[in-house]
Amino acid sequence: MYKPKFEKEWSRYFYALDEGIKERVAKKIDKILEYPNKRHLKKSSFFVDEVGQFRIVYMIFEEDKLVVFYFVGTHKEYEKWYTQEF
Repeated sequence: MYKPKFEKEWSRYFYALDEGIKERVAKKIDKILEYPNKRHLKKSSFFVDEVGQFRIVYMIFEEDKLVVFYFVGTHKEYEKWYTQEF
């Protein structure tokens, strides 16, 4: 199992979510920590997973058994975040 780490911007995105979505995201994070290799973003080292209409963006550091979470939000917010990052 991998250890989680949350970037400083993560809390801003996460706490803006409704309580029900927060619970679903927390459950998905637990699953990601067990099996982190999901869909890889093109031209980057980020991975993305989905919770309904929401996206979770993270990076895996195999040598440290660490998953760093960067973003969670709707698909539209995700596209905006993605274009700002690249």
